[in-house]
This record gives sequence, structure tokens and C-alpha cells, in this order.
Amino acid sequence: MNSNIYKAHFALLGANLIYGANYIIAKGIMPQKISPNAFVFIRLASCIILFWGIKFLFVKEKVERKDFLRLALCGLLGASANMLFFFHGINLTSPVDASIIMTTTPVIVLIFSFIILKEPLTKNKLIGITIAGIGAIFLILYGNKAAGTSSFLGNLFVFLNASSYGLYLVIAKTLMKKYHAITVISWMFLFGLIFVTPIAFNDFANTNFKAFTTNTYFVIGYVVLFTTFLAYLFNVYALKFVTPSVTSSYIYLQPVISFLMVSLYAYILMKDEYAQDINIIKILSCLMVVIGVYIISKRPKKLA
Repeated sequence: MNSNIYKAHFALLGANLIYGANYIIAKGIMPQKISPNAFVFIRLASCIILFWGIKFLFVKEKVERKDFLRLALCGLLGASANMLFFFHGINLTSPVDASIIMTTTPVIVLIFSFIILKEPLTKNKLIGITIAGIGAIFLILYGNKAAGTSSFLGNLFVFLNASSYGLYLVIAKTLMKKYHAITVISWMFLFGLIFVTPIAFNDFANTNFKAFTTNTYFVIGYVVLFTTFLAYLFNVYALKFVTPSVTSSYIYLQPVISFLMVSLYAYILMKDEYAQDINIIKILSCLMVVIGVYIISKRPKKLA
């Protein structure tokens, strides 16, 4: 394994640690301080400034006209639909539920990678995704009966988020072979904002910014700088050196981080609304996805 592969895996680890914490951090200010639509608008608009600033300074690269359709599709799937479904989903459901449901992404990635990229399905990938998928499906079915902040509609939105993100990873991989990662992500966010503006601008304009507290700005700053800017950079960097299925397999770490964060909020910070989000069903689901990611990442034995 060369140094670029190691760096790619460290980048994926960092991105998913950020994502894992984001579930409960982002939920903390919605909808009391800001609506999901307004939050998405701020996130996209801010990151356009950041990514296009880097592109103008360091990446002098033009895009061929024939590739704009794929970039627009990446903007639709990886920015607008992905973020809208995520923020509306996390606004309605438990951070633990959301993070575990997101583990369906590798299943979606494998299907589209097989169809679009002709990527082979190995035995380890199939076994690992099956085990982790069972844990996620069991949680979704259990969600209707769960206490706490769980919600069927919220869980459905999160699943749609996972679906759009999975297809985005596959389509983005084809563009990463041709263009610099900054070029791809800059255009993706620009198209994403174009798609989101008719839906979200009115909510943004009606947001009561005077009611924002220091914590509100901290949360927005975390989501913009870490969850979007750094995490997306980490992911697109990794996509240059590893397959989409490997990239998506790291998503299995997110439920573990989310579970730890919810435990912190419920039992140390005494946020009672999260106490019922932790139970034996969710603990078992987390264990299953950890086992799944281990099997997926395990290298197959070479024949003598």
C-alpha cells in the first residue's frame, strides 16, 4: 500500500469522524433557531465562496462543455438533494437512527458501481455489507416503535439522503479521473445552490438572525467549515486513490461516533430528550455495522 493510499484512508477517517459528530451538533439548533432549508442555503452559499476562492487562486482548469451535465447531476445528488434530505431528516429523527440508516450507502454504491463502473463484487464486500445492512434495516423497522426522538418520516428522509449520496460518489469518481478535485467540487456546489435557491431562499430571508446565540454561530461554523468544506475535501481527495465502495464503507464509523455523542449529551450534559434514544436495539445495530466495516476492509487472502 503506497503513501497516497494511506493518506486516502486517513482522509476518509477524518471525514467520517466529522460526519459522526455532525448528526447531533446540527440537530441542536433546528428548528428553534433556523429551518432546515435556510441551513442548507447558508451551507452551500458559504462553501461556494470557500471552494471557488481556492479554485481561482490555485486551480486554473477549464471544464469541457460535455461534462457540465454530469457536474450538474453531482450538484443535484451530492449537494442539493443530499443536504435537503439530511437536514430535514435529522430535524425529525434521532441522531443515532440517522447515522445507522446512513450505512445503507455502501449497498447503493456497490449497485451503481457494478452498473456504471463495472466494479467487481468481492466476497468480503458482500458479506460485510449484508451483516451491516441487516443491522440498519432492523433499526428502520424498529423505528416506528422506538421511544425518544425517532421518527419514521425523518428516517425516510435520511434513507433518501443516503441514496442520493451513494449515486453521487459513483458519478463523481468518473469526473475525478479527468479533473482536479477542487474543480469538481466547486462546480458541484454552484449547481447545488442553483437547485436549492428556489426552495430555500425564502426561508433564509425570513430567518431571525437577531435570535442567534454564540452557540448558533458555532454550530453553523462547524457545519460549514468542518462538515462541508473539510469533509468534502477529504472525500474527493480519497476518491482519487480508492474506489467508491471503499470510500462509502467508512460510513460505518458514523453510528459509533453518533452513539458516543448522544451518550455524552444524555448522561453527562443531562439532555433528557436524548436519554431514550439509547437502548439495546441500537447498541446491537452499532455492533453489527462495526463488524460489517471490518469484514469489508479486510483484504482477501491470496492463493499460494
